[in-house]
Amino acid sequence: MTNATATHAGETGVKALTLGALGVVFGDIGTSPLYTIKTAMDWSGGHVNAETALGMLSLIVWTLIIVTSIKYVAVIMRADNDGEGGILALMSLLGMKHGRHPAIIAIGMLGAALLFGDGAITPAISVLSALEGLKAPLPVLAPYVVPLSIVVLIGLFALQPQGTERISRLFGPVMALWFVSIAILGARGVIAHPSVLSAVDPRVGLHYLFTHGFEGFLLLGAVFLCATGAEALYADMGHFGRRPIRLAWYGLVLPSLVLVYAGQTALLVEGSVTENPFFDLCPAPLQLPLVALATVATVIASQAIVTGAFSMARQAIQLGLSPRLAITQTSAQSYGQIYVGFVNWTLMALTLVLTLAFRSSENLAAAFGIAVSLTMLLTTALMFIAMRSIWRWSLPLALLVGGLFLVVDVAFVAANLIKFFEGGWIPLVVAAILFFLMSCWSEGFEAMRKALERDTFPIADFVAKFHGKPRVDGVAVYLTSRTDVVPVALLHNLKHNKVLHQHIVLLHVATANTPRVDRARRVETQSLDDHFYAMELNYGFMEQPNIPCALMLDTISSPLSFNMMNTSFFVGRLTVTPLGRSRWRRLRIHIFQFMHRNALPATEFFQIPSGRVVELGGQVEV
Repeated sequence: MTNATATHAGETGVKALTLGALGVVFGDIGTSPLYTIKTAMDWSGGHVNAETALGMLSLIVWTLIIVTSIKYVAVIMRADNDGEGGILALMSLLGMKHGRHPAIIAIGMLGAALLFGDGAITPAISVLSALEGLKAPLPVLAPYVVPLSIVVLIGLFALQPQGTERISRLFGPVMALWFVSIAILGARGVIAHPSVLSAVDPRVGLHYLFTHGFEGFLLLGAVFLCATGAEALYADMGHFGRRPIRLAWYGLVLPSLVLVYAGQTALLVEGSVTENPFFDLCPAPLQLPLVALATVATVIASQAIVTGAFSMARQAIQLGLSPRLAITQTSAQSYGQIYVGFVNWTLMALTLVLTLAFRSSENLAAAFGIAVSLTMLLTTALMFIAMRSIWRWSLPLALLVGGLFLVVDVAFVAANLIKFFEGGWIPLVVAAILFFLMSCWSEGFEAMRKALERDTFPIADFVAKFHGKPRVDGVAVYLTSRTDVVPVALLHNLKHNKVLHQHIVLLHVATANTPRVDRARRVETQSLDDHFYAMELNYGFMEQPNIPCALMLDTISSPLSFNMMNTSFFVGRLTVTPLGRSRWRRLRIHIFQFMHRNALPATEFFQIPSGRVVELGGQVEV
């Protein structure tokens, strides 16, 4: 291949990724014009004068510049973990440097929990805001907006088990059409009132903010809605890479958003807004097609949130922050396309409850900003650690950049907390419950591991003790958390069945702090003597373990061969019993006990054939 051909192929790949990024990464932030200014109007009492409108536009533009363009696209996207982004990936990246530091893990868990809470609100507010556009051209349908939203949302979640491989090909072109359309609509308003462009001056927004007291501070909570999808830019980096996301953002998305917000502001200055300035931008004959396009765009935005929740669930499982859940691969080509049933139906239930309880995008807006603004604040905290320990920035530079982002994040968190009692408590309660469950699992699993280690002894002593003893044919694979001590399942098998297999493998599945592990490093085998082997399977936190596949692939380099018909897998089926300690400790262990009992069995999670599994029961006190 010539250099020119390679360059052309590379450019074609970047263009395709850029188009794909439009359909996945920017759905949430791209549909925020549907409700951001409308919410600001509602929170201002329904009437916005010219000064307020220009101040609001200035704050929106500079929020998009500071929070999205500079903080996320320019700075935080540099903190990739082997190409992957998101708060859990960042937490894992810092874990390479600092180990399992409790504070870093707590920040990562809380950020993930908050994003799950946001995942239930985004589909509800997005679909409601789109279908509310029916009220102007077809007022007779106004009472049916909520039922129609319920139908669309149920359809969205019901289709998840089928995967999104086919329809995802349409996401990019549809969202490209969406951004071009809103840019044209915004340009119409700007051409009619070009004076709104004066709001690009940041002093306009700052003057409004500091001269309107509580009213200006309250408006800041509504302004934040324009940036609610910024975290997705970082979380979805692994699917598309930095360059395509940056090209799409600076080349199309940011200009389109600025234009459509400016166009809506022009209508506010003119005083010709009826209910929603976004739909008022559109000529009456085209409003129904715009509602249809907006509905499709919000479904795409919701799809991105749902699939993002699936990916985050897998990361949490692999990083030891969640019990094992059933994960289904829905695409043979795209590893990122998975389905997690428990997460899907839980999100659907929460989304439908929120839709029925709040019944309008205006009411839901109060609950929307808190979770995302807190997640951004936590990301800033982790980013500051990355600036110092990974990028090696000087303390003054890290304080300057991190301090700027911190001030902005704290301001948005404070402004959103004002709406705490009007719905803002909902995502916080959801996040608190998830954080509590994750901490119970993490603490309980670590306590169980230590308790098991107390009941065993070094494998070297075991090998020496049973050297030369009679064996039965076959290979016995014992799943264990450590390969230097005797697995409890091996002790139980010897105690009750009184047999040792010819070949005994102590198998530990390890999760690396990187998204993926090179195939050459997948399997590490050590011969312990007398046909005992210690084997470690290495996977990244974005990978789904498959033990039989890994063992069969390694038969060439391994000192022993694996024939699944001659191999038995032994796992312990443990019952956890809490010790008599404090009530709080016992409660946490009881919750861990419940999750451990209902977690997906290790054999199913690791895709071991059920006919080759021997489960040995046991009891452990923690």
